[in-house]
Amino acid sequence: MERYYDIAFGPSVREAQSEDGSRDRYARAAAARPVPLGLGPDERAFVESVDGFYLATATSEGWPYVQFRGGPPGFLKVLDATRLAFADFRGNRQFVTVGNSRKDDRVSLFIMDYAKKERLKLFARMHARDAGGDPELRERLAMPGYPATIERLITFDVVAFDWNCAQHIPQRYTLPEIDALTRPLRDRLFRLEARLAELGEPTS
Repeated sequence: MERYYDIAFGPSVREAQSEDGSRDRYARAAAARPVPLGLGPDERAFVESVDGFYLATATSEGWPYVQFRGGPPGFLKVLDATRLAFADFRGNRQFVTVGNSRKDDRVSLFIMDYAKKERLKLFARMHARDAGGDPELRERLAMPGYPATIERLITFDVVAFDWNCAQHIPQRYTLPEIDALTRPLRDRLFRLEARLAELGEPTS
């Protein structure tokens, strides 16, 4: 693996940092970070808890392209300390991301947890294969009960990763998260209404 800053901070980025006055601070921070051995328990738990992520590739003409990939929580899996994978479900059949990766397999992933205001960034190399080409991996990536057809198996060889600060990340919740957060209140309201009914008191 490599350090994230060593890839992200190319010559033009370092020039911009120097102009802004932040170059020395980032240089010290980059030098102080050891080269990671791979994804750890915190990264694994985070990756396998989310229900979507942003995936960036580049067209053959160099234009950036960002796609959101979603599924049930846990659809993006950590195979080992340096590999991620997910089952590519049938979509609109444009194949922009898949096509781009054939020309240049370098990709960037942004994995967000808006409720916790956490963000994990990764550089990786993407590989797509037919869903029937690896039955063992297909079984490992399948999401039982999810109504979608698996067309491909996508793996990522992680090259570098970094956690982002929570600054400016809006806090948002999914409907299942809202349901889980409000369920104790609704249960308590139900019990109070039941008690009022026993006492003959109106509940509305």
